Amino acid sequence: MRVYVPLTLSGLAEAHKTGELGPGPLTAYAVTPGLREWYVSDDIEELEYAALNRAAAASLRLLAGDPDAARRRVVVAIDVRDQDAVADPDRVLVASALGEVRVGPAVPLAKAAAVHVDGDDAVSDVSAAADALGAADQGDDDAQFTVDGADDHELLWYGVQEIPNLIR
Repeated sequence: MRVYVPLTLSGLAEAHKTGELGPGPLTAYAVTPGLREWYVSDDIEELEYAALNRAAAASLRLLAGDPDAARRRVVVAIDVRDQDAVADPDRVLVASALGEVRVGPAVPLAKAAAVHVDGDDAVSDVSAAADALGAADQGDDDAQFTVDGADDHELLWYGVQEIPNLIR
């Protein structure tokens, strides 16, 4: 199963240093039955894209909680055994948890299929979105508009061998 792990650049640097994403359990996003039902699509590429976007939103939350982190959303795509990625049955129908899974053990970074990171052009919008996230969560429509602005930027695809250049 392909899962998408939200990180920050400093989290990616730590994973590169230790050689693994962990310790477990990791919160990740995947094509779950709840996500399939919510998205109403059988196209696996569309569903994978939706899971990637859920992880990007979770990465934004990590940035909001770490004011010192570089203002770029980071998502690592990894392949794990199906039984290693489990959705919480109590949160399956919670909108904010759609596609969310827990990956029990730490995962070797060598299992990563790709890394997705915001480009330079996204930094100011992602920074503003991270700053506005708390107000958006409280129902502020203007803040939500700012948060949604980060979604206007597609995450760029990088091969795992490019991680050293990303974390400089």
